[in-house]
Amino acid sequence: MNKVAVIDYGMGNLRSVQKAVEHVAGAGIDVRVTSDPGDVSNADRVVFPGQGAMPDCMRELERRGLRAAIVEAASSKPFLGICIGQQMLFEHSQEGDVGGLGVFAGEVRRFPDAAMHAADGSRLKVPHMGWNRVRQLKPHSLWAGIADDARFYFVHSYYVDPRDADLAAGETGYGLLFTSAVARANIFAVQFHPEKSADAGLQMLRNFLAWQP
Repeated sequence: MNKVAVIDYGMGNLRSVQKAVEHVAGAGIDVRVTSDPGDVSNADRVVFPGQGAMPDCMRELERRGLRAAIVEAASSKPFLGICIGQQMLFEHSQEGDVGGLGVFAGEVRRFPDAAMHAADGSRLKVPHMGWNRVRQLKPHSLWAGIADDARFYFVHSYYVDPRDADLAAGETGYGLLFTSAVARANIFAVQFHPEKSADAGLQMLRNFLAWQP
């Protein structure tokens, strides 16, 4: 049986992620929300979601002994990071001046006040909340069946700034252009919430379950 671990480190409501993955999962796929490092190590695929402040998320992840299992999974099996689960893959966040997992080189930055203006001059709010377009920067299996510039649902005040530009797989405009998806080898990670993004989001989750990196 194909086992999918949805990592639970006590931050955010994971039920919507679980339900969305179960909705697109075919027969023979076991979707398990778990905080057990052993379940993560034994899974065939890993979904790393989350909501909240990065310092709290990192503290809870460490407290539950999940760090090593997550880093190992990110190096060895199909791995999908969502929202804070994308940000924690990087080296450091301006939010609380906290270190991340260091899977990718780069910084997690707050939207700068000076850039928070729309084309008509109106003020943009932070957090960035609601539907926005994602431009696909390179072909990837997880983009299959999803139109370029499709809309996805965002809720965030910080965004990833990869040191390696080739890591970026999608970008979104909100005052400035920011990286909204990254991809390398067996990892695909997004700032938006596919589980809340209607048909495009469900297609991405469906693609993830079929992905053979």
